[in-house]
Amino acid sequence: MYDLSILRERLRTQRPVPWDQLPDFALYMDQVLSYMDRQVIRFDEDDGLTAAMVNNYTKSGLVPRADGKKYGREHLAYLTAICVLKRVMSTKDMDLLIKEELHGDRPISDGYAAFCASLDKALDLTADEMEDRTDESALADAAIHFALMSYAAGVASSRYVALLRERQAAQEPAPSGKKAKRERERGSNDA
Repeated sequence: MYDLSILRERLRTQRPVPWDQLPDFALYMDQVLSYMDRQVIRFDEDDGLTAAMVNNYTKSGLVPRADGKKYGREHLAYLTAICVLKRVMSTKDMDLLIKEELHGDRPISDGYAAFCASLDKALDLTADEMEDRTDESALADAAIHFALMSYAAGVASSRYVALLRERQAAQEPAPSGKKAKRERERGSNDA
């Protein structure tokens, strides 16, 4: 199948560029949008990044504010992660993971490299799984197989996110004074 062989090849070869190959000069919004089209695998125009999306991600704190109207390597790293993750998780979960992965205790370049390494493995695994699923008469079976893989990975991802949230909550200091009283009152009103 022509479309499937193209997809399999793109899964094997199309990758976000490494940190040191991201542009080392600032880009304007239209350049960012064009650049992001090359960073992720897309087949439909509908799933591309738009200026409105970038502005919303910036307003919500998922992406750092632009320097004037220009975006640098850091922005491209964040937007690459967002363009990949937005297909499989909520903005709230993306926010948690991106802050942990790209903005944690290590430099953003290291977080981006770790993200890209994980993405490489996932894309290679999927391309390998496609090898045995090229029969046109079994398209539904193949689609179900990949949907179930996505489901299983989604369940695992959700649990990891929940554990990460629990760990963060345990590390936060307990509220005191008026804030603690408001939280207790809110908790009793929820019951």
